[in-house]
Amino acid sequence: MYVYILGGFLGSGKTTLLMKLASMYTKRGEKTALLVNESGEIGVDGATLKAQGYDAIELPNGCICCSLSGTLQSALKNIKKDIDPDIIIIEPTGLALPHKVRELVKVSMIDPDDIFIIGVADVQRFDDLVKKKEQFFKMQMSNADFILINKKDLARPGQIEEVTGWLNKEFPGKPVEAISAKTDENIDKLYEMMR
Repeated sequence: MYVYILGGFLGSGKTTLLMKLASMYTKRGEKTALLVNESGEIGVDGATLKAQGYDAIELPNGCICCSLSGTLQSALKNIKKDIDPDIIIIEPTGLALPHKVRELVKVSMIDPDDIFIIGVADVQRFDDLVKKKEQFFKMQMSNADFILINKKDLARPGQIEEVTGWLNKEFPGKPVEAISAKTDENIDKLYEMMR
């Protein structure tokens, strides 16, 4: 069983990406479970995913790497027991630190070598994010196995190269790929990076 954790700031396109990945694995015939952490009272994501027929577990009202850590661990154990999926995709809130989520997943009897973090950076708001929340963004991306620059379709000329350059400088050796989860541009490259 593989676990993918989508890490990225609010509005980076994690939910759209989650839907693409869930669809890809389902088409491959692999049983996929989704675990979505919403910080608000009403979990739109969980309802949307369930309506589309996915096994989606929702953890609202809190952050799975902080106040809901015990809830995350029991949810993972239940998913393993009740669904026994091939793939689990976890979408934490945009304020979570993915490496903390990975630590909690490890405790839930999942082989650490089968847990991956996908960092998601929003090309549209990248400059703003780095200006206002650089340290937090670096913490979110620091333990990613690879980083996606999302919303390639909305990038201004030269912006992908600028963002790629910044990420390569900050995270040398970490694979970086520009995609659009919305239009599927370069999405095949993402699929190649995944198991």
